[in-house]
Amino acid sequence: MKKWVPNIITLLNLLCGCIAAIYAFNDQLVLAGIFVGAGIFFDFFDGLAARLLKVSSDLGTQLDSLADMVTSGLVPGIVMYQMLSDAILMNLTTTESINFFLGDDLYWITHPYTPIIGFLITLGSCYRLAKFNIDTRQTDSFIGVPTPANAILIISLGIIAQDYNNEVTYFLTNPYILIAITLISVYLLNAELPLFALKFKSFGWKGNEIRWVFIAICIGLIFGLQIYAVPCIIIIYILMSVINNITSKTNT
Repeated sequence: MKKWVPNIITLLNLLCGCIAAIYAFNDQLVLAGIFVGAGIFFDFFDGLAARLLKVSSDLGTQLDSLADMVTSGLVPGIVMYQMLSDAILMNLTTTESINFFLGDDLYWITHPYTPIIGFLITLGSCYRLAKFNIDTRQTDSFIGVPTPANAILIISLGIIAQDYNNEVTYFLTNPYILIAITLISVYLLNAELPLFALKFKSFGWKGNEIRWVFIAICIGLIFGLQIYAVPCIIIIYILMSVINNITSKTNT
């Protein structure tokens, strides 16, 4: 029976993703974010359970990717779709936003099908997961932004965009900026960019310096900025990985 434990945990990830998709389609992005977070939690522990129980299998690997496709691939695509839909509606009903962001030519950016661009994130996530399954280089690190990290980033932006009492929201209601974020997201998911993984072989300082520093920064930002910390954390994660790559090459 123990071989089913990791698979059940993986299926809980998938269930959370399905529930998150329902909330995302209803523009309830806070609840969608909670269930995506729960799904990512299960995603982390299914692999850990498989290693502890020594029951890793090809079936578990495939289940993991399929569950991630929903939780970390489909849901962020829906969230970006909703953000674009909301942004277009807001710009159509707010003359000031139209004049400031969009100018006079509004036809293509306000077209009913424009929000579908958000699902490029889902396509990019699917491609990344397929590459990950056959890429033997990503056992101890990542190449390209992992789909869970990208999902957390997109959903956090969606939650921030629904807070209409801050200046950041003003930019997250610009369709052009949202399309740019979508394209950058797809690129980073599949870029040949080595990123460190938060996998500890031991909990000592030596060999884990970058991980402990990153965790300390995350804790400080979360306490200080709350939901606004999430985009900062993803950016810092990428920058720290780039710096780590440069220093590693210099040392060798």
